[in-house]
Amino acid sequence: MSHPAIFLDRDDTLIEDPGYINNPGQVHLLPHAAETLIELRRLGYRLVVVTNQSAVARGIVTEEGLAEIHDRLIELLHREGAGVDAIYYCPYHPNGIVPEYRRDSDLRKPNPGMLLLAADEMDLDLERSWMLGNSYRDIAAGQRAGCRTILVTSAEKPVSKKPTDPVPFRKAVNLREAVNIIKTFDQQRPIARAEAAAPAAPVSH
Repeated sequence: MSHPAIFLDRDDTLIEDPGYINNPGQVHLLPHAAETLIELRRLGYRLVVVTNQSAVARGIVTEEGLAEIHDRLIELLHREGAGVDAIYYCPYHPNGIVPEYRRDSDLRKPNPGMLLLAADEMDLDLERSWMLGNSYRDIAAGQRAGCRTILVTSAEKPVSKKPTDPVPFRKAVNLREAVNIIKTFDQQRPIARAEAAAPAAPVSH
């Protein structure tokens, strides 16, 4: 049976965003990120990070360096008893300076490629899944994949909306509020909740 998932953006959703992160020492969890993931797993969801990483195309970090950054993220989550099932990233950008990464890609949000790939590889039910992120690119990717969406933004870090931007299913001021939205929705429309096993080592793409 296919599983519902929570797709999460990385920067400014799970971890602080100081700009382009290029070393593990810059990785710092946002408040309540770990406890949010623990609660979402209890609700029966697979947890998948989907992140644009044009820093690779821009020559700021290599894919090997990015793997170390993601290892640090996993380490910090595990210290608090949390984890994710997989991390998918897109290293491409049409204006990149590294030739092999200088192109557009179906994986790059707002395209839904990372979500579709994860659904195929992990047997995920997109209609019962959610996309959480702090930008309208995240919302567009989630909607194009057939997921419900929550824009996670606050008064301290508002997101400007253009007329062409999609309308999220819901808005939340932080991840804790996003979890409450999902819990309320699930109570009205329950999902099958096989007891969630402890997460295996995440797959990074």
